[in-house]
Amino acid sequence: MADQTLVANLTAFDAPAERPTPARHAFFVTGTDTEIGKTLVSSALLHAAARRGLVCAGLKSVAAGAAEHNGRLINEDVEQLHQASNLKLPDDWYCPYVLKDATAPHIAAAAEGIALDCGVIRAGYTRVAARADLVIVEGVGGFRVPLGPDAAAPDTADLARQLGLPVILVVGLRLGCISHALLTAEAIASRGLTLAGWVANHVDPDMRHVEANIDAIATRLSAPLLGRVPHLAHPDAATASGYLDIGRLIDMTLPGAVEASHATRPHTAP
Repeated sequence: MADQTLVANLTAFDAPAERPTPARHAFFVTGTDTEIGKTLVSSALLHAAARRGLVCAGLKSVAAGAAEHNGRLINEDVEQLHQASNLKLPDDWYCPYVLKDATAPHIAAAAEGIALDCGVIRAGYTRVAARADLVIVEGVGGFRVPLGPDAAAPDTADLARQLGLPVILVVGLRLGCISHALLTAEAIASRGLTLAGWVANHVDPDMRHVEANIDAIATRLSAPLLGRVPHLAHPDAATASGYLDIGRLIDMTLPGAVEASHATRPHTAP
């Protein structure tokens, strides 16, 4: 019943109108671990896209860790994506599952009697993509976070595969990041997904040999390095966006968007 309510909420009366063609650009943002700056980078990507004149929105697939305010559960990551989006949507469109406990999503969901459904998340993405030029879908934790209690339940890697979007990998620069980055890239490739690029985010201010670590990753990944976000004493997405180069991302257009664009383009006489 809870999932049906979530789907129904996606048809909120105050939603912006659909466009003739879906978003031409959309990406799934994952990370080498939790707490490595996925939301900061996702929000920074939205700021960078907005500066290029694109209508963009950021979504969180699942959010765990929220406090109730005025009858609504508020999650900091979801609010950051909301603020960074220049396409303003109904509040519940930015994340279909906002869970109270800041723990593994399947554990938090079970405690609230909620079954996480990839179909609900996909429906949310589809509705937003019908109204934007660019959509960022942020994952949760690392690339393979369970979305159900059983071994057969899908995880966030399965969600990324079902969405079929190019992936942006946020690498948290700290000891062990080289192995984490390469293992995550392998997992992305094994699911037939495209690694569109990666971002080096300096989460540990005391990390030694930062440049050598970035070079080690860059020489082993074929995807482009989209930017190096330095350690920021007071992280904010607008500042972080200045360290990103999204030109190559904008050059990538979703196949479905191209087909839809051709289908809706008026025919002219030869």
